[in-house]
Amino acid sequence: MTKHKELNKWVKECAELCKPDKIVWCDGSLEEKERLEKLAFKSGELIKLSQQKLPGCTYHRTAQNDVARTEHLTYICTKHKQGAGPTNNWLPPEEGYRRAGEIFKESMKGRTMYVIPYSMGPVGSPFSKIGVELTDSIYVVLNMRIMTRMGKAVLDQLEKSGGDFTRCLHGKADLDVDRRLILHFPEDNTIWSVGSGYGGNVLLGKKCLSLRIGSYLGRAEGWLAEHMLIMGVEEPSGAITYIAAAFPSACGKTNLAMLLPPEGLKRKGYRIWTVGDDIAWMRIDTDGKLWAVNPEYGLFGVAPGTNTKTNPNIMAAIKKGTIYTNVLLKKDKTVWWEGGDPPVPASGTNWQGKQWKPGLVDENRQPMLAAHPNARFTVPIQNVPSVTNRLEHHHGVPIAAIIFGGRRARLAPLVYEAFSWQHGVFVGATMASERTAAQFGAQGEVRRDPMAMLPFCGYNMGDYFRHWLALGKKMVAPPKIFNVNWFRKDKDGKFLWPGFGENLRVLEWIISRCKGEVDAVRTPIGCLPHENDIDMTGLRIPRENMNKLLAISKADWKEEAASIAEFFKTFGKDLPREMGSELAALQKRLR
Repeated sequence: MTKHKELNKWVKECAELCKPDKIVWCDGSLEEKERLEKLAFKSGELIKLSQQKLPGCTYHRTAQNDVARTEHLTYICTKHKQGAGPTNNWLPPEEGYRRAGEIFKESMKGRTMYVIPYSMGPVGSPFSKIGVELTDSIYVVLNMRIMTRMGKAVLDQLEKSGGDFTRCLHGKADLDVDRRLILHFPEDNTIWSVGSGYGGNVLLGKKCLSLRIGSYLGRAEGWLAEHMLIMGVEEPSGAITYIAAAFPSACGKTNLAMLLPPEGLKRKGYRIWTVGDDIAWMRIDTDGKLWAVNPEYGLFGVAPGTNTKTNPNIMAAIKKGTIYTNVLLKKDKTVWWEGGDPPVPASGTNWQGKQWKPGLVDENRQPMLAAHPNARFTVPIQNVPSVTNRLEHHHGVPIAAIIFGGRRARLAPLVYEAFSWQHGVFVGATMASERTAAQFGAQGEVRRDPMAMLPFCGYNMGDYFRHWLALGKKMVAPPKIFNVNWFRKDKDGKFLWPGFGENLRVLEWIISRCKGEVDAVRTPIGCLPHENDIDMTGLRIPRENMNKLLAISKADWKEEAASIAEFFKTFGKDLPREMGSELAALQKRLR
């Protein structure tokens, strides 16, 4: 119970709907964590891993029909359809409450309802928002404990302020894909998720509050909630340049956020500080510049492809206090996944609970996977060796550059800079990427994903572009905006850029541009590096490959411009005229 009358009333209403056997208020203590883990081990919701090799680590499998965000079942519920815009699924609020209410009804009989008070952002910061999630899943409680600041301190802050909070109701129900809904009611500051146990659908502080509800609140209150990493690049002088970057899921955000300088650049003495790997809340501070905080307290990362070579920092972090989901469980109670560190295990139990060994095929003669392609780890950010000491700083960090990027096999060069803030908004608004396993749908298909926010913008995206444009006009010195593409391939389908470990070389050029230290080549799409301005010391890469990485095909870009024009039609009259002007300017430059 709490002294906050509105919170008590709401918890009571939800309990009357869901009919749990009991209600437990979470305090965030270590004793509570240990007690919940014991219950989860007993019920089979979690498996205890080897405490000698992976201290504090546990293992979880989701239902096999519940392994990624289900965007086609995710809705924005506003009074008017125009408020949700053409890129969101829309339901009228009363219809949303009715549909989900029928599934929630008595769904917690025989179960416990846990009350999780949590803060996105440092408790008490002007950036931060408080939510309360009700759930019947211990897995959710233990993940929220890692991903947010949760428990007594948050409840105390809420009681002290007497303010509003985001009402988050989650229930597993029967995990039936036909009885699954993820609903956002921005006008009510409410989120309902039912029928799923997958983190992206049920950790309601993450994409649901931090992005969908957060973006709606940000427009109303004059700030940005973005699907972006935040990192600091420290030079030998001690100066740190902070960068925010947006990529669709599984495009290397986590790897970039905790980059280690490559061998060839170590002589320069760079150091990387990780502020956040997924979400940035950004506002204009009293100095007129854009500052950012990471509202999260943990990382919910994609396991496959993560190894000591691609990301040594995260591999060090996940050795303790981590929840692994849908990876391979080895006989020694440790874990593995495709693209993980060698050796490949001789056997184990795969993400489906089946016995696995290398070379096995399924009923369709396809290789049987050890881990699901979207298998995850949930790890406290404090475990990361490169974590910033500004995580709890109430004003965050100043942002010098914003980077957009995605997977484009042939179109986009390695890096280019937008001509202006307005042109940068256009670059972000027209971002496209080949679909990844983190998204529901066919892998490899190219889909347009403005600012990597298409699945996460909680209101009309035409208004979202307008909000970006308006904020740019209010800043004293807006961050410079860039686009990168680590995924360009040659005609044989081989990657031209050697990998994530070398990306600091591109960031170094970006930082030099922010400081006005290097010139650039003006092209129809933006400003590119001169051939020798990216430091390639210690990296053997054929000159012809660098030429290909920085090449622009006017024919390909004319096709892209036509595709952008089609995409912009989606927004009709809601598209800001500035976006049409930028498209026309691009087409003119290409001629």
